[in-house]
Amino acid sequence: MNFSLEIGLKTNLSNLPKVKDVYITLLPGEDFRQVAEKAKELANLSFNPVPHFPARSIKNLDILKDYVMRCKDGGVKQALVIGGSAQPVGDFHCSLQLLETGLFEGFRIGIAGHPDGSPDISDSDLEKAMKDKKPYADYIVTQWLMEPDPIIKFVSKQTIPVHVGITGPMKVSGLLKFANTVGAKNSINFIKSNLGKTFDLLRPKDPNDLIKKVKSVTSNFHIYTFGSLKETNTWLMEKKYA
Repeated sequence: MNFSLEIGLKTNLSNLPKVKDVYITLLPGEDFRQVAEKAKELANLSFNPVPHFPARSIKNLDILKDYVMRCKDGGVKQALVIGGSAQPVGDFHCSLQLLETGLFEGFRIGIAGHPDGSPDISDSDLEKAMKDKKPYADYIVTQWLMEPDPIIKFVSKQTIPVHVGITGPMKVSGLLKFANTVGAKNSINFIKSNLGKTFDLLRPKDPNDLIKKVKSVTSNFHIYTFGSLKETNTWLMEKKYA
C-alpha cells in the first residue's frame, strides 16, 4: 500500500514518517513563497513534495506564475490543484481555471474528490467539476472519510487512480469536531450512529479499520494528521506501513 501525508508550514520536518509523498497546505492568509520554500526543503530531504494550489487563495495570474516557478526551481514535480477556501481573494474562483492556464505542464497533477459531498457546492456541481477537471489530472485525492460505502461507490465511478483521504489515529471526539467543520455529513452520521457500539469518544480510532474495508478498490491512502503527526508516525511503524 502507498501512503502520503499532509503537513502545514509549521510542521517540523525532522518528525516526518518514512513516506514518499508529502503534501503542503496553503491556507488562507499564508504566503505561497513559504510553501515553495518548504517544498524545496522536503526535496532536499529526498521526499516528493506536493504543494497545494488553492485557486480561491491565489490573487492573479502573475502570482500563480511566480508560485509555480518557485516550486519548479525547488524540485517540485507534483501538485495538488484544488478550489480551497469558500471566498476567492482575486481572479480565480475554481481549480479548473488554474488547470486551464497550462502552467502545470510537466507536473503530475492531483485534483480534489468529495465522496462525502461539500457544504459549499451541490452534488451536481461537484460531478460537473470532476468531469471538467479529469482531462488535466493524473489522480484524485479525496476528503477524509470514515464510512466505507461512499468511498467504494466513488472509486467505482472513476477512470483515474483515487487516493482515499483518511485521518491518523485520533480520538473520536476530535474526528467529530473536524467532520462538523468541513461538513462531512456521511462521516458525521457514521460516527454518531456507532457511538457506544464500536466507537469510544475518548479512545483513538484506528485508521486500519477503514483501510481493511476499502483496500479492495484502492491501495492509495492520503493521511490528514490534524496535529497528530507523532501518533501517525507511531501507527505507520506499528502496522509496518513505513
